[in-house]
Amino acid sequence: MILHPNAKINLGLNVVRKRPDGYHDLETVFYPIPLFDDLEVNPICSADKPYNLIVNGNSIGGEDEDNLVVKALHLLKNKGYDFPPVEIRLNKKIPSGAGMGGGSSDAAYMLKALNECFNLNISTPILELYSAELGADCAIFVQNKPVYAEGIGNIFTNIDFSLSGYYLVVVKPDIFISTKAAFSQIKPARPESNLKDIIKMPITKWKDYMFNDFEYSVFPQFPEIASIKQKLYNLGAIYAAMSGSGSSVFGIYSECQLLEASFPGCFYSCLKL
Repeated sequence: MILHPNAKINLGLNVVRKRPDGYHDLETVFYPIPLFDDLEVNPICSADKPYNLIVNGNSIGGEDEDNLVVKALHLLKNKGYDFPPVEIRLNKKIPSGAGMGGGSSDAAYMLKALNECFNLNISTPILELYSAELGADCAIFVQNKPVYAEGIGNIFTNIDFSLSGYYLVVVKPDIFISTKAAFSQIKPARPESNLKDIIKMPITKWKDYMFNDFEYSVFPQFPEIASIKQKLYNLGAIYAAMSGSGSSVFGIYSECQLLEASFPGCFYSCLKL
């Protein structure tokens, strides 16, 4: 079975409160985008271990057991689901450490692949609950549609919203941002305008109302990321922002843009939404 886990962007991201457990409550709109990894899952005969993992492409390396697709497999095993050993081939095209949910998407699609391949009969709501155990934003990739998210990014409200017809330019410099660095200068506060209302405005007005709070923390530490956002605006973006806690930046355009030469040394993609 071959599936194609996709990325997401954050339309606005407000850090509204620090919780007693040390986490932060957020408000954001998760929007799926057509930038894909390739995930192939097939049963194999093996007496040694429940999986064989082969990763290619934009991989950051690490131990197999730390990969979210393997954690997804173990999660279902620990829940009591029975299925044979599998070979997992993961071709990473979504850049890692980009704030676009590539690893989270891979994990959610791994759950969906195992569910479908071995007729585990796990319902969509349960798949969402299991996905949330793997990461706060994993669950959005189960139904894979735009949602307004609250809590730690795991409480979803469906929204009737589409960017169909626009083009998305994604730029990611060769910069890794730790979660600690992203949160280091954050001052939680609830914004005056709710994102569910802002996305109903004309996109030309988003620049004045829709913000990613992580930019206030990340941009002073990594001026190159700030300059990418400004360059996207200089090159005609209707709206531009960092996605998640970075380091990718996206710009929304009304027409396809061939801007790769303007961002040497960076991952670049222009996507039709």
